[in-house]
Amino acid sequence: MHIILFEDQQTTQLFPATIARPEFALNTGTYQLIDLARRFAGNVEVIVRPYLKEIVKLDYPNLWTHENGKRDETLLILNARVVPHIDIFTLLQNYVKQGVSGVITAPSGIACALFCGENPLPAGAVGASQLLGIINDAHLPPLNISVPMFEYAHDIVRHQLRIMNDNLNDRLRSGSYREIADGVFTAAEGNAPGAYCVTDTSKGPIIFEKGVDVGPFCYFRGPVYVGQNARINGYTALKDAVTLGNTAKVGGEVEGSVIESYSNKQHHGFLGHSYLGSWINLGAGTSNSDLKNTYGEVIMDYNRAKVKTGMQFVGSIIGDYAKTAINTSIFTGKTIGACSMLYGFITTNVPSFANYARTFGQVTEVGLDTLVQTQARMFSRRNVEQRPCDIQLLRNIYEMTRSERQLANEPLQL
Repeated sequence: MHIILFEDQQTTQLFPATIARPEFALNTGTYQLIDLARRFAGNVEVIVRPYLKEIVKLDYPNLWTHENGKRDETLLILNARVVPHIDIFTLLQNYVKQGVSGVITAPSGIACALFCGENPLPAGAVGASQLLGIINDAHLPPLNISVPMFEYAHDIVRHQLRIMNDNLNDRLRSGSYREIADGVFTAAEGNAPGAYCVTDTSKGPIIFEKGVDVGPFCYFRGPVYVGQNARINGYTALKDAVTLGNTAKVGGEVEGSVIESYSNKQHHGFLGHSYLGSWINLGAGTSNSDLKNTYGEVIMDYNRAKVKTGMQFVGSIIGDYAKTAINTSIFTGKTIGACSMLYGFITTNVPSFANYARTFGQVTEVGLDTLVQTQARMFSRRNVEQRPCDIQLLRNIYEMTRSERQLANEPLQL
């Protein structure tokens, strides 16, 4: 079997969450899309933005390339914006077993196409536009299932809340865990939580992976998932659908949020209904609002277009490498660009590479060289090698977002 994950032209609607990572790497409900794609026990091929190709090649080894030879006859094509929900993949596995060809569409485009025994792709590399053209020309019958896709960045939070219990239960069925309390599980070689911790699993399980370090006097209300080697400081509260990536460090209160690998929220402060990319550091006392004073629907601003979320709780979408100073306060439903540095009250969206201290009368640009040096220091602290492709990623993001800084609500002092 051959699986293709492809990014389409709507990827920018997921910025800043996907500006530094492929769409299939969004951690939602504890899974990435590529995790589930690899369960089909076939070759996995990816089609991503050109500036991400080198990083994807290094970070996701053993992907299929056209140099590997011919693609298999059974072909599953997945939009990389498909939500990584285990229930969807169970349904797709059934179609594969039955040998049923077909296509699944969503409001924003093709979500999935399945070719059983009739691979129509030419030999060699293909692009996303070519791939979509081949699917349309095949006139496949519709498959009668709904496959949700991420339309905007806040959908990560929406689906995190919706699918997390299903995905956690799948982990428990397929993984090696031991139950240390009612509904509380650790990896087979994992550590138990620290002293005087309280857990509530009435609404979902709690899973600690291998190498997790949990301090004393913590509170966990499931569903909660803590990735490998993460550290939970004492007196932390994690509740109501929290996913922590590996090697994250967390303190304070976190609710209904995703924190990707290598990010730090070590101190007191509230983070609610938010998505944090990797290599982020939130200073002590940093908090975000996830509820309007009117208790009304949160409306997001994407590229100066207003988008209704249909959600009452939406916090922040924060891009990779962003940093906040102590006591930073982020208003409801704000997007924070990659490589930005924040101070004071954050009342508007923040462009990437912005030194944002608007409440103090100053918004400037963060220099590219500064971010490259900061990246090197951060990586060194975690014993991670800074590769040429990591530096080039910063350069690419800097150039891509130049107009974003120029079009900020008030001109930046560059």
